[in-house]
Amino acid sequence: MQFVPQCYWELIWKAVSKTFPSSHCRVRAETSGQQNSLLQLHFPSQFSSVDLSYTTQGEAALQQSLSILQQHTSWQAEMMLDNGATMSSTALPGLGKVFRVEVVLPVPVARLHQELFERIEQMPQWNPTLSRVKVLQRVGTDTLVTHEVTAPSPGNLVGQRDFVSVRHRGRKETAIYLVGTATHIEKLPLQEGCIRAESQLSCIVLQPLAGDPSHTLFTWLLSMDLKGWIPKSVINRVLPQSQADFIKHLGQHLSTAACP
Repeated sequence: MQFVPQCYWELIWKAVSKTFPSSHCRVRAETSGQQNSLLQLHFPSQFSSVDLSYTTQGEAALQQSLSILQQHTSWQAEMMLDNGATMSSTALPGLGKVFRVEVVLPVPVARLHQELFERIEQMPQWNPTLSRVKVLQRVGTDTLVTHEVTAPSPGNLVGQRDFVSVRHRGRKETAIYLVGTATHIEKLPLQEGCIRAESQLSCIVLQPLAGDPSHTLFTWLLSMDLKGWIPKSVINRVLPQSQADFIKHLGQHLSTAACP
């Protein structure tokens, strides 16, 4: 039998315990000689092994994001926006270049959480860089499988892309973490006119601003593989610009929605 590291089972258990109530899920570990522990999961029949794989992917992306955020990584300044947002980047093993943006937004965490997770399908209404966001599947309360299609734009160096992603929500103390990573779903073929790109890692952290919980410290880590024949120099310009555009459109939406 192939050896499976204990940390893998721990990751699965974290995903399962967050998705399924303990009264509905039973775990038993068995050992036999030199064989690795076997994890037997018993959960409601309406949840499949595919559902479990999505929650596991989401939890893995969350743990990876927490590790990056907790590391004393050297971030190189990229630019500062008019709204006070600071943008930086670093190179990490397995991900390549990761871009980070930080900005204070004048709305509470709950409002941003609603816009960026609960109402994710309405995102194209205020973000013109997207033509469609569709929730393909919900697993428990904290995991979504989504399909996003970028809007066509004349003169765009990258061209139209679509993404199939697992989106997962986590909480730690007063912060909410919204992570995403690429996944595969059999019933969704490639879209005509689009190149299927991959979100290697996306993590948005929403934290109440110290001393003023009506404001939110917004932090976003992003690493993508846009696929196609695109020079790295172009990708390294496009990704931080896409983050800047997102922050701008989000800010406009929040200010408009706040007006009577």
